[in-house]
Amino acid sequence: MDNLTIGSVSQGAETAERGDDLAQPGAGVGQRPGASGNGGGGTGGHGGVIAHEGGNATAPHNGETALEGRWVMPAFCVFAAYAAAAAIWARGQDAIWAAWAVPGYIAAAAMVRRPRGRDLALVTALAGAVAIPLLWLLASGSLAAGMAVIQRSAALMLQHGSPYLPSRQLSSWLSYNPYLPAMALFGLPWVAGLRGIAGNPALWLALATVGILAVAFSTTVPHRVQHCQRCRRDVLRRTAFAAACPLMALNLAVTTTDPPVLALMLLALALAARPSRTTMSAVALGVACAMKSIAWFAVPVIAVTLRSRDGTRAAARFTATSVLSALLSAASAPAALASPADIVRNTVLFPLGLTQRKTPAQSLLPGHLLAAAGPAGHAVSVGLLLTAGLAVAASLLIRPPRDLRAATLRLALGLALMFTLGPAERFGYFIYPLGLLGWVVLGGFGGRQGAGAGASRVPQESRE
Repeated sequence: MDNLTIGSVSQGAETAERGDDLAQPGAGVGQRPGASGNGGGGTGGHGGVIAHEGGNATAPHNGETALEGRWVMPAFCVFAAYAAAAAIWARGQDAIWAAWAVPGYIAAAAMVRRPRGRDLALVTALAGAVAIPLLWLLASGSLAAGMAVIQRSAALMLQHGSPYLPSRQLSSWLSYNPYLPAMALFGLPWVAGLRGIAGNPALWLALATVGILAVAFSTTVPHRVQHCQRCRRDVLRRTAFAAACPLMALNLAVTTTDPPVLALMLLALALAARPSRTTMSAVALGVACAMKSIAWFAVPVIAVTLRSRDGTRAAARFTATSVLSALLSAASAPAALASPADIVRNTVLFPLGLTQRKTPAQSLLPGHLLAAAGPAGHAVSVGLLLTAGLAVAASLLIRPPRDLRAATLRLALGLALMFTLGPAERFGYFIYPLGLLGWVVLGGFGGRQGAGAGASRVPQESRE
């Protein structure tokens, strides 16, 4: 996790959603019906059965798909209310985001009830809450502190093999790099000579996030998206809605580094829902772990769940693959791997407020208030953080999650406790626990879940 937030917010809307450490101031629950492990035939949904991918059974479409319920319009109204509050109390980039997001959400809410208006509403919300404010801020030419650190890290990595400055050059809190080596890859376009919007890491962070979310949602629908038009539409709708909700949209527009890490964690959870995809799940999670340390907390949670479902060997293989994937993803910075002290100083000690230079940002979270009271309060905050971590770890051993949905909720709880009690945490870090809860709400485990062999259903009239 990083810890480089410039300034504090006015205890209003800005502190509600943002958690990137370098932000500007002021600113399976089992199978679906119809899925089986015996490879049976039959038709459902669209009809027609075709065996592929080892014949794992997947469900036909059943009734409403995601984003076809009546809750979509109220959701946009709530989004508009949040953006309106941000417009009143927030400052800086958050206020610019809110100025575009409010009309976008209001227009989207008005369009939902119209015939065929749902897709237009999603496009409108995505444009108003993400695309327009992001491009507006990028065109302004101002570079967020986090993006400047990523660019500097990319240049250092190419020149010296490490994205971290030597300890003697850590002259200010902006000299620290709270990201792990793989995050520097988003600065390579700038190092390669691209300037303007194309060279800004923010653009690539946003595109990567949306792309990863789409891949994650594509694993939850009952059919392969290349064969099923309805599943493709469902994936696009879920992706647009997830990106347009304030939780994600604000972080995408004002360019924090959390969205792609969260998206990779969701992808790992989605892939782990199928035993045949646990290796791919581990790879995805390993990449996230090579970007930000926060993703490492997902490794034991998923591993314990897989041990309950697939056995000890599968859990060990998942853990080993995650670690290996993280190391390979960070292999672009060999000097950093050879000097773990730099990694610990930047990504562990600095976020915990244990370095000489500290971030000037503030929040009203209990852990931060304790740390602000002095050395004793800081020690109490760290102690509470360790106690909460041990309690969550004990819960994994005493009562491991029964399935990946339960694992997601357990992970969300653990992260929420960590962000509440940590000495240098920000409200914006709650994008992780809230994003995990949103994944469950959007049906993150509603599709290809379960084990065993069978026949995968592919709609005949929708195959292309």
